[in-house]
Amino acid sequence: MQVSIIIVNWNGRQHLPDCLGSLEKQTFSGFEVVLVDNGSSDGSVEYVRECYPWVKLVILPNNSGFAAGNNIGLSHSSAEYIVTLNNDTMAEPDWLAELVAVADEHPEAGMLASRICNFHDRDQVDSIGFRVCRDGMSRGAYRLQNYSALALERVEETLFPSACVALYRRAMIDETGFFDEDFFAYCEDTDLGLRGRLAGWGALLARDAVIYHKYSQTAGTFSPLKLYLVERNHYWAALKTFPLSLLLLLPYFTVARFLVQAATVLSGKGSGGEFLASGSRSACIGAILRGIRDAVRGIPRILRQRRQVMRTRRLSAPDFTLLLKRYRLSFRELLDDGSDAVRR
Repeated sequence: MQVSIIIVNWNGRQHLPDCLGSLEKQTFSGFEVVLVDNGSSDGSVEYVRECYPWVKLVILPNNSGFAAGNNIGLSHSSAEYIVTLNNDTMAEPDWLAELVAVADEHPEAGMLASRICNFHDRDQVDSIGFRVCRDGMSRGAYRLQNYSALALERVEETLFPSACVALYRRAMIDETGFFDEDFFAYCEDTDLGLRGRLAGWGALLARDAVIYHKYSQTAGTFSPLKLYLVERNHYWAALKTFPLSLLLLLPYFTVARFLVQAATVLSGKGSGGEFLASGSRSACIGAILRGIRDAVRGIPRILRQRRQVMRTRRLSAPDFTLLLKRYRLSFRELLDDGSDAVRR
């Protein structure tokens, strides 16, 4: 078995026909599927048992989160390549064959990204690799752009993949570890991706490995829970991996992001308009403030982890700084305010 696909499911019964049905149609056959069910109450387990008996089920009593769910799935896998896959996705038939072909061609790459497009608009990009802001916030590259307007090579370098659909080489995981379970969900792929790059592993995009994704189906775009986790976790990812020179500027860039966020909300454009229409503005602001508070509370643990991360570092601080600069995301791009900067 060359590939283990790990799917973490929590009350995603409605998505499983598209996801698992597309895996049945893959032209590549050397894979297993490990579905970790996080205490679903919607009949997901019974459905998988009845309709997809070839799927290896790992049933958990409670929702352990995306990070822990994947770690548990890893312990039930044995393949050279570990693929994380959201339950709200659908794969083209040759997706896995192309992904594996690129991985085989590039043994220096510890991580591979797929071309992820919108489930309902197949030409709209969801994510093609990731980019990172100066404060550690991250977002899929080319998000909301039309794929047909891009000129991408079959294989291109990227910073790291989205864990929505990502291939990780087991050799890299053995060296760096897998997801940090304290993240629960969100930004755990930023943390893992940056740790992998620091350790000297490459990251590539397999352009022709195509997946379609139903964005933010589990938590919602402006769920207070999602905002809390993203706000807390992105600081932790930065504290673990960013060069000291960037960490010293983290408070400044955090204030800069909040100013851009405020301007975006006042303009009513892009994510600002979505926020105003969400109906949960006070809850969302409270979630962000709690995220900052809990990020600060976690600093002692994160600094201990940082020391461990630096033991496997192969990139110097200047080289890592240049890598982050090459894949830098502006705050305007992060917040999708409809400007030309987003569409360039």
